[in-house]
Amino acid sequence: MPERIIRHRHVENDLWQVLGLEGDVPAELPHGPLLAPLATWKSRRGDLLARREPFGVWLGPEEDPAELAADAQLLKVIGVHFPKWGDGRGFSTGTLLRGRYDFRGELRAFGDLGRDHVLHLSRCGFDVIKLGPRHDPEKALAAFSEFSMPYQAASDEPLPFFRRRVANVL
Repeated sequence: MPERIIRHRHVENDLWQVLGLEGDVPAELPHGPLLAPLATWKSRRGDLLARREPFGVWLGPEEDPAELAADAQLLKVIGVHFPKWGDGRGFSTGTLLRGRYDFRGELRAFGDLGRDHVLHLSRCGFDVIKLGPRHDPEKALAAFSEFSMPYQAASDEPLPFFRRRVANVL
């Protein structure tokens, strides 16, 4: 059974394969859509660009998104790995990719994520969320409707509530 993801607030099958999470990236890249680690992008950029299949790059929590700034327009997908439940560095990575580095492609969050992360991930600019194996993406969709109006500015709403209210754009 294929793994499931939340893409733009809908659940669908995940067609992407994440390389490098459980060891080294193989010399021969597998077929199908791939997410390669940043180190592989740096060392095998030519191989990835020459592929006739979709590919993207993923960042770990300790990696600086500035390392992809020059390539942001080349990449259609950037993934951000959340290795453990309490590690929130990926939220900042997503916000930086969307805001400072103007990444407009698909931004994917994956790792040890649950329903509690879903709304905040979307507010930080993530389009695709792959929850941890013990979480049901269908049930997690309810997180999108828990709050009717955000107060803070974020990737999905650049004006804070008080500015929207004054401008009458509610």
